[in-house]
Amino acid sequence: MILGMEQKSSPRGRSVLEAVIAIAAERGLEHVSVREVAAAAGVSIGTVQHYFPTKELMLAAAYGEVVDRIRTRVGALRIGADVRANIGSVLRELLPLDEQRRAETRVYLIFAAAAATTPALAEIQQSVLTELHGALAEAFAAAWGGSATPAQCRLAAHAAIALSDGLALHAMTTRGWLAARQLTGAVDLVLGALLGG
Repeated sequence: MILGMEQKSSPRGRSVLEAVIAIAAERGLEHVSVREVAAAAGVSIGTVQHYFPTKELMLAAAYGEVVDRIRTRVGALRIGADVRANIGSVLRELLPLDEQRRAETRVYLIFAAAAATTPALAEIQQSVLTELHGALAEAFAAAWGGSATPAQCRLAAHAAIALSDGLALHAMTTRGWLAARQLTGAVDLVLGALLGG
């Protein structure tokens, strides 16, 4: 779910949304309630309900906002002629390599896990993965220059997404087990195995 114009243009709507994201990141989805969000945003309960009549809509909007931020950052990457480098750059943007990406990854993982039981979040998760998978499959096809079948390119895209998701999960759920250089090294190692060089 992408934010509606009312939430995007209203300072109160943005404040409510930021409060949802902050509470989810700091305390988990179980603490996201209308009352908690209203207190964190400094608005009334009625204001929260005006923008988000249900908790599911509130969570979907917050997840959509985090996804949009990641999408914007990935879209701003400089893409060159080296397809392998391009794929590596995209995957590195999905890893918690700095404070901004750590914060986004924390929230992304929380919402992605909840997507298993929340239809509105599952819809966003499916959309995000479908978009990323399609772009990566096209990139692998370009990198292999026609020497791989479309099915192989799709499998490589699945593997690349699983790699970034797995590394992100391990980095965020352990204390210092994976440093930034190990995260990027793992991406480089797997892409080297898939694409050579």
